Amino acid sequence: MAAAALAVLLAAPAAGQDGVVLAEFIFNDAPHPECHASTIAETASDALVAAWFGGTAERNADVGIWFSRQGLDGWTPPVEVANGVQRDGSRYPTWNPVLYQSPRDGAPLLLFFKVGPSPPEWWGMVMESEDDGRTWSEPRRLPDGILGPIKNKPTTLPDGSLLAGSSIEDAPEPPAWRAHFERSPDLGRTWTRTERLAGRTAGGDDFWIIQPTILTLGDGELLALFRSKQSRIAASRSADEGRTWGPIFATGLLNPDAGVDGLTLADGLHLLVYNHKVRINGAWAGSRSRLNVALSDDGDTWDAALMLEDQDGEYSYPAVIQGRDGMVHVTYTHRRTRIRHLVLNPAALTRHPMSGVEWPAEAPVLPPE
Repeated sequence: MAAAALAVLLAAPAAGQDGVVLAEFIFNDAPHPECHASTIAETASDALVAAWFGGTAERNADVGIWFSRQGLDGWTPPVEVANGVQRDGSRYPTWNPVLYQSPRDGAPLLLFFKVGPSPPEWWGMVMESEDDGRTWSEPRRLPDGILGPIKNKPTTLPDGSLLAGSSIEDAPEPPAWRAHFERSPDLGRTWTRTERLAGRTAGGDDFWIIQPTILTLGDGELLALFRSKQSRIAASRSADEGRTWGPIFATGLLNPDAGVDGLTLADGLHLLVYNHKVRINGAWAGSRSRLNVALSDDGDTWDAALMLEDQDGEYSYPAVIQGRDGMVHVTYTHRRTRIRHLVLNPAALTRHPMSGVEWPAEAPVLPPE
């Protein structure tokens, strides 16, 4: 079956859902047993591109960075564009690719990723493409102490600088998870970084936070949301375009220690894709089996919009962008074997207030593929 026909077929069950324009898989026959941690971008020539890591299993040395580009006939077959092979012939796994297209005229498409035996020991790498990912430069290692965007896309600041949310895992003293931000004025050539963010829970414990996603509140104010070990999405605010950040605090959004991603839409509305911890048969479910979309006017109060997945299995690590046509693109891990791509019309999403921490039953659910 042609890729375009497959996309139409997969989109059909979604046709009646509020705001869902298209639901498809980037590939159907996987070139690798497992995959995870997708990323998506729209290039300067309006092409959609996606990447993820894939191999026999996460942490295995054969895990590389795979890439696909959407064309008139659907997504191109995945190709491996980077791996962890070292000059001495040894090989490490790769991790968490992040695609980024700066709006600067003539700016290349950037692909950040990590290489190393484990998250505490990995290092940051970056590649560039001048032709929508058809060809890539040789990978370049980032400076010591700089990891690059750790999971989610960077934000472009008003002066054109790139602001990336980053973090470390398994620090030598508590908290073992620590987030910080890295800034580059020249598309990844030179960098500065903030100090780690700090905060205490209501019980007096340190917040454990990683993988920031950045929302824009206006007048230089930013809101960062984090995956945390505290069963809730955590947050911090900056009043100076990310140079300094306030204390970490817990939001009202439950989350089972899973990656999130969000963005501020062109109209100022905030959209977040994340795993919302829910009750199943009266008990709290801590798995990544429910994947949700929420909306907010101010970044503080969130309304339920759509449940993307509501079945057994892992549906996780979302990536989300808004295209120039206003449509929102979401990719995520689908049962660790494929990457799913959705197109949402944000103007057509319905909003359902959350009462306390419960996901409202009346919020629509996307039917299974």
